[in-house]
Amino acid sequence: MRVMVLVKATEDSEKGFFRDPATIEMMEAMGRFNDELRDAGILLTGDGLKPSSEGKRIAFDGAGRTVIDGPFAATRELVAGFWLWDVKDVDEAVAWVKRCPNPMPGPSEIEIRPLYEAGDLQ
Repeated sequence: MRVMVLVKATEDSEKGFFRDPATIEMMEAMGRFNDELRDAGILLTGDGLKPSSEGKRIAFDGAGRTVIDGPFAATRELVAGFWLWDVKDVDEAVAWVKRCPNPMPGPSEIEIRPLYEAGDLQ
């Protein structure tokens, strides 16, 4: 089963990446965790995202399209990074997330969402 693991944004992540000792230590810990995921054959892909201030949204209304420039409100609803994992079930994904280093300074949140598979659509 494939799952998308979403690292939710925080006010700090929306400020962008800063090279300070705490951030570098956090990134190194996350790199080691990614190595564990890769070694276990779980990690399909993953990456961090730049702040929403560098993003765009396209709103659809019938045939109309409207481009909305970031930054976007509701920081806790934004995504700061993601992984795509191949696990046997959601419980395995939960177990891996519990081993994950805290991806942000201070409180943070990770969301796990199963992907639709071809058999789900029939």
